[in-house]
Amino acid sequence: MRPAAPGPEDPAAFYDEVARRSAGLVLQSYSSSFGMASRLLAEPVRTHVRTLYALVRLADEVVDAPRAGLDVERQRAVLDELETETLRALRTGHSANLVVHAFAGTARTCGIEPQLITPFFASMRTDLDVREHDQDSFERYVYGSAEVVGLMCLRAFLLETPDPDAAYAELEPGARALGAAFQKVNFLRDLAEDSQLLGRRYFPGVDPAALDEPTKHRLLDDIDTDLRVSAAAVTALPASSRRAVAAAHALFAELSLRLRSTPAAQVRTQRVRVPGPRKAVVVARSLATSARPARKESR
Repeated sequence: MRPAAPGPEDPAAFYDEVARRSAGLVLQSYSSSFGMASRLLAEPVRTHVRTLYALVRLADEVVDAPRAGLDVERQRAVLDELETETLRALRTGHSANLVVHAFAGTARTCGIEPQLITPFFASMRTDLDVREHDQDSFERYVYGSAEVVGLMCLRAFLLETPDPDAAYAELEPGARALGAAFQKVNFLRDLAEDSQLLGRRYFPGVDPAALDEPTKHRLLDDIDTDLRVSAAAVTALPASSRRAVAAAHALFAELSLRLRSTPAAQVRTQRVRVPGPRKAVVVARSLATSARPARKESR
């Protein structure tokens, strides 16, 4: 039965809005840096990206923050249920899970297909089983956990462009490279937590407890290559998303610089961060630069 209090004139639209607000609360609660960058997005892109982040965060928490007494098999079952519900909502446009409902609305609007969703859940499932990666499994994991997220965001960024499919094909390599760079930076700065608390070693052949300077610089060389590849794509984004993505790119480039200058022995035990005042400077410089598009927009 409906509550006695008067409801909205359009209950379905009101439910959609509540779902989107719930997704925004997830972002606000879990990520300060991403939340700051997302505020630079224009609407409706901002809301779409927040719903994408919320689902990604939800799945990540199923894997990394299990409840007491929840064994690996139950974690896997919860993750499987979340994937099933997400794919169902993608088909039907509705879910009783507010975060999934918001994601499905974005996915259906922006053209995000199961081909991007299933690799993501496959990577999340990998975290339940795989403790060390070889090169092949590492590349699959980075694709599913990060590159497809970049591609989902790209779909949202290009929603209002005249030919989104052509623009997507052009910018896909850069979006994948940016997602990969973000993920690898986080692997490096979370080296101690991932290995000591979660029992995971992401970088192939790298013992977190024995990270040395040559290995650290080799990993950062790979990250910086991804950042260079993605930089060209950032400048080609529509104005509605360019500033936000440029700011995020600049912050992760700053993290890469700080990781280079931080002794490997310290990286092994402490999470490298960008202090708040420095973060403000980096973002301000990025905004000044990204305000000047590299090419004429097709909008």
